[in-house]
Amino acid sequence: MGPVCNILPEILCEFPAISNHTMRAFKRAVDGSFKDFVRAYGNAIDHATQPLQLFLNWLQDLFTDSPWIIVLLVLLVVVHLAGRDAKITIGTAISMLAIGLVGLWEDTMVTLAMVTVCTLISIVIGIPIGILMARSSRTQAVVSPLLDIMQTMPSFVYLIPVVMIFGIGKVPGLIAVVIYAIPPIIRLTNLGIRLVDKEVLEAADAFGSSPRQKLFNVQIPLALPTIMAGINQTIMMALAMVVVASMIGVGGLGKNVLQAITNQFFTVGFMNGFALVGIAIIFDRTSQAFGKRLQKHQEVLHG
Repeated sequence: MGPVCNILPEILCEFPAISNHTMRAFKRAVDGSFKDFVRAYGNAIDHATQPLQLFLNWLQDLFTDSPWIIVLLVLLVVVHLAGRDAKITIGTAISMLAIGLVGLWEDTMVTLAMVTVCTLISIVIGIPIGILMARSSRTQAVVSPLLDIMQTMPSFVYLIPVVMIFGIGKVPGLIAVVIYAIPPIIRLTNLGIRLVDKEVLEAADAFGSSPRQKLFNVQIPLALPTIMAGINQTIMMALAMVVVASMIGVGGLGKNVLQAITNQFFTVGFMNGFALVGIAIIFDRTSQAFGKRLQKHQEVLHG
C-alpha cells in the first residue's frame, strides 16, 4: 500500500468485494440452473430448432452442389437487379472468380449460405421489433437497453450460453450470429419509421387511413432506405461473427481462418480473409446501391 493508505481506514484503500465463498455459491447456482434447464428442455429445444437445421443444410447443399457457373450467374443477376450498377456487377464477377481460383469456392458457398440464413432470420425478427419500438415508447424503453447490451457484449461471450443450451454445431453458431447481428436492423427500422415526416402522417390521417394502412402504405415505404441501411449493417456484422462462430462448429471460411490462427498459417489466413472481404464488399455495395435507388424513387414520388 502507498503512504496515503497508511493514514486512511483500510476500507477506503481496498475495495470491499463480495467474499469468494458467496461468489462461488452464486456461480454454482447460475451454472446449475442452466444445466437443469438444458436437461429438462433439451429435447424440446432440439425439435424447435430442427427446421432451421434443415433449411440451412438445404441451402448449403444447393450452393455447394450446384455447378459454379450457375451459382455465379444467379449471383450476378441478383446483384445487377438490386444495384443496377455495371461496376458493382463486374467487381462481383472478378471477386468471385478470384475466390474460386484460389480454391475457396466451396467454403465461400458454405459461408454465403450461413450469412443468407442469418440475414433472413434477422429481417423476419428485427423489422417487427423495430416497428413495435417505433409505435410504442414503452417498448422502446424496454428493448433499447437490451440492444445496448447485445452490441457492447464481447462476441465470444455469446458462445457460452449458446453452447450450454444448444451444444456444438451449425444451428448454435447460427443463433449466436443472429444475436450478434440483429441490433442494427432493429434500431434502424425504429429510427426510419420515427423519422417519417409528421406532415405526411397528418395527410394520411386526413384521408382516413387506418393505423395499419398508414404503417404499410406510408411509414414503411418512406423508411425503406433507412431499413436497407440496417440490413446492410446486419450483413456486415454477420460476416464478422462467422469467424468467431467457427469455434462452435460453423464451417466455411471462418473455420479456415481459425485454423490458420491456431497453426500460424499466414497465407491461408490471408486468402480466407480476402474471400470474406470480397463477400462483404459485394453485399455492402449492392445493398447501398439498392438503398440509394429506393431513396431516389421515394423522392420522385413525394417530390
